[in-house]
Amino acid sequence: MNDELLKDMLYFSLIGGGALIVLLVSFQVTIARLRQKNYFLNRDRERYAETLYASRDGYFAFIYPDERVKDPRRGVRQRCSRRLAVILNLPNGIQSSFEDVLSCFYKEDAKKIRKYLALMQEENIPFEDVFALKNSERDLRVFGGRINGADGNLYCDMLWFRDLSAEMLKIKELEDEKSKYRQRLHRLEDMLNNYIAPVWLRDEHLDIVVANKKYADITGLNSVADGVTPVENNAANLENVSRKLADEARQSNKTKKKYINLVINGVAKHFEISETPFHADGDLDKLYTVGTLTDATELDLVKRTFKINQNAHLEVLAALGTAFAIFDARQKLVFYNKSFLNLWGLNDEFLDSSPSYGAFLDKIRDSRLLPEVSDFRFYKAEEEKLFNDLIESREDLLHIPDGRTFRRIVAPYPNGLIFAFEDVSDRLAATRMINELYSVQQNVLDNVRDAVVIFGADQRLKYFNRSYKKLWKANDAELRNLPNLAEVLEMQKPYFNRQENWENLKQNMLGHILNICARFQLERDDKVRLEVIPVILSDESVMITYTII
Repeated sequence: MNDELLKDMLYFSLIGGGALIVLLVSFQVTIARLRQKNYFLNRDRERYAETLYASRDGYFAFIYPDERVKDPRRGVRQRCSRRLAVILNLPNGIQSSFEDVLSCFYKEDAKKIRKYLALMQEENIPFEDVFALKNSERDLRVFGGRINGADGNLYCDMLWFRDLSAEMLKIKELEDEKSKYRQRLHRLEDMLNNYIAPVWLRDEHLDIVVANKKYADITGLNSVADGVTPVENNAANLENVSRKLADEARQSNKTKKKYINLVINGVAKHFEISETPFHADGDLDKLYTVGTLTDATELDLVKRTFKINQNAHLEVLAALGTAFAIFDARQKLVFYNKSFLNLWGLNDEFLDSSPSYGAFLDKIRDSRLLPEVSDFRFYKAEEEKLFNDLIESREDLLHIPDGRTFRRIVAPYPNGLIFAFEDVSDRLAATRMINELYSVQQNVLDNVRDAVVIFGADQRLKYFNRSYKKLWKANDAELRNLPNLAEVLEMQKPYFNRQENWENLKQNMLGHILNICARFQLERDDKVRLEVIPVILSDESVMITYTII
């Protein structure tokens, strides 16, 4: 009996102990799970806190106790963020109070922030405003609002503070840039409105979107606003022509021009319209055109007057003995006179066919009337380059194989070149004869023992010999500058320094030479005695001979 009882007691004790162990294990697992959950809750709280701290805005929070539970934190707690402490440079850092924050603002602004906060706390009215910091050029944007939970419980009142220094700097830069662009735009408008000619801009639909004041004046419109529609007679006429011209310019992608007559203040005038296409905003699919209207009345009159004068000029050239020919910009012969035909021995049929300048050179080369050159193709190419390179008249001599010499003048002419040819063979021969005679005379004088100088009728020195230069040690360059008689005598002054009055001596010599042509004698400082013999020649020249005695 006792054994059975012991067995039953042992059995029940084993069952009770196992349940206790199971209960203890279950409790430990629950505690571990709660600890894990609490760990992640704390980690989330830290993440949210660090997220707020990382914000570029500082904040100040008024945190309320939880009214749904028995929250031991009965009072409203204040919290200053690290960022706000840095922005306001608060000495107490995150331990700063709201009064510390308000002390950073001007007195009136601090009152305003208090009022904003009271309205938010009492009537749940959010706010946003900008305030300036004391002792700083910085501005802060302050905005506040209440934060409630999903269950309606009030969590806190938040005041956010944003430093506007970077934004204000950027705004200032944008304002400055805007001012520059506005100033530039005004200058462009002033330039367009004060431009002497009407100017307008057409969009891709060929509609005028911008026009200057001159356009409004000439068309009689009262506005140059975007999208103007011409209505007056001048405007309608101008619009019809220029719109069609703009379309042609767009199609060809080239500037198109046309002349038009308009009546301005009762006076008929001649104008040139141009439309120039361009890609707007760099968009290849957006083709705009710029139109201009240029007063060509005076130019048209000048052209007509020029044509009349040119015809009269050509009539004069045709009657002259000098050979003239005009080749246009395409190097085609457009004018020649009878002397040109005769000089080159050409026929009317060839010249009337408007040959090119190259064909003309080939023709006269075949007749051996062109200077002999080793490379005719190069010579011809250089001649044809004159039509592009010549900007002022040029003169040269053409030595023809038959012994003649032609003087050629080439000069720019409207839309081409004008050529003048003159046979100067006889003139050159006469010049050569004169030069040879001069050379002979000079040789004769140089071989005369006495010093000789000859002055022309204008009293300028014409000849002097070697003996004269040697006698007076005269400078050759000075003598070749053709000094007059008085200047030549002045060169002799160094030999008469002992004379009391040089000017009297010089005037006496001039009187003997020019007035009475009487011989006289001189004694120089170096004791050289000279006999001076002046003689008037047949051409009224004066020859003076100095003989040592």
